[in-house]
Amino acid sequence: MRTRLLTLAVAVLLFGTGALWLHWTGGRKAPTPPPATTTTDTAHRPPSDNLPAPAWVAAPGRVEPISEEMRLGFDIAGKIREVLVEEGDTVRQGQVLARLSADDLFARVQEAEQALAGKEAALEKVLAGSRDMERKEAKANVEEARTVMAVARAENERRRQLLAKEVLSKEEADRAEREYKVASDRLDASRQHFRLVDDPAREEDVKQAMAAVAEARAKVAEAQGQAEKASIRSPINGVVLRKHRRAGEMVSVSFDTPVLTVGDISRLRVRAEVDERDIAKVAVGQKAILMAEAYGKHRFTGTVVRVAKILGKKNIRLDDPAAKIDTRILETLIDLDGHDPLPVGLRMDVFILIGPEADKTLPPYRP
Repeated sequence: MRTRLLTLAVAVLLFGTGALWLHWTGGRKAPTPPPATTTTDTAHRPPSDNLPAPAWVAAPGRVEPISEEMRLGFDIAGKIREVLVEEGDTVRQGQVLARLSADDLFARVQEAEQALAGKEAALEKVLAGSRDMERKEAKANVEEARTVMAVARAENERRRQLLAKEVLSKEEADRAEREYKVASDRLDASRQHFRLVDDPAREEDVKQAMAAVAEARAKVAEAQGQAEKASIRSPINGVVLRKHRRAGEMVSVSFDTPVLTVGDISRLRVRAEVDERDIAKVAVGQKAILMAEAYGKHRFTGTVVRVAKILGKKNIRLDDPAAKIDTRILETLIDLDGHDPLPVGLRMDVFILIGPEADKTLPPYRP
C-alpha cells in the first residue's frame, strides 16, 4: 500500500511540473540549433593549412657501389684452402679469389682426361685404317696363295690325265683334286683379308668410335665443372669490400656462408627508401640533394635513375627509437654526381626535389 501511494505522489509531481513549464513558455516548442554551414574562408582553417606544401621528398638512404654489393661464396661444401685477397684489394673479372681443399675433384679431372685420350686414339685408328705394313703383308699372302693354287691346279690336271691312261690310281687323283680345292679356298680367303685391310673404315665403326669420344669429353667437362666449384672467381672488375672467411674455415651450402663481398666503386649510387605516402611524387630524372652527418653542411647532388615497381619493407634503421620500422617503402636509386670517395654503406639524408627552388628550403642539417 505504501508503495502505491509513493508512486502516485511522484506522478502528481511530474504532471504539475509539466503544466507549469507549458504555462511559462506559452505552449511554444524549444528552438532548434541552426544547421552547420561550410566556408571557404581561410581564416577558419587550421593554422597548419596555411603552410606551403614541401617542395621535396625526404627519405633515408645508403651509399652502395654501382654494381651493388656482391656476396661471393662456394657452390660446394668443404674447407677453405686459401683466400688470395684482402679487403681493399682491386680485383679483375675472372680472377681467382679463394680455393677449397678439393684434391679428389682434380684427380677426377685427370682420370677423365686420360680416358678421353684413349678414346681419341681409338678413333684415329679407325679413321686411318690399317698400316702400310699390314697392307703389304696381306698382299704378299694373296700372291703366295695364288702360286700355291696354280701348282695344285697343274698337279691335279696331270694326275687326271694319268688316271685316264690307267697309270695312276683313283685315290691319288682324288688327293690331288682335294689339294687344289684347298689352295683355291685359301686364295679366296687371302683376297678377302686384303680387301678388309685395304678398304676404308666402315661407317658404323666410325660412328661408334666418335660416340665414345663424345662421351669421354662430356665426362671431362663434368669433372672440370665440379672442380671449378672449388674456386671463387670475381664476376666483375672492382674492389674487395669485406672478407668474411679465412683459410682453414669450413663452408656449407645449407646456409648462407659468403667468403667475400666485392663491388664496383668506380661510380657510387644511393638506395633511398621513399615512404609509401610520397611514392606518387617521385619519378625518374628528378634531381636530388644528399647530406650526411659526417660531412657537415656539404651537399652532394644526384639524379633519380630507377624507381622500384613494388613496395617493400624498410631496411635502413635510423637512430631515432621512435621511428617506425614496419613502414612500407619504395626503393629509389640515385646516381651521385662526381666521384666523391664516399664509403660504401654510409647513411645519408636524401631530398628528392619536386618543386621550383626546392633546394633553398632544405634544412642545413639532418631533419
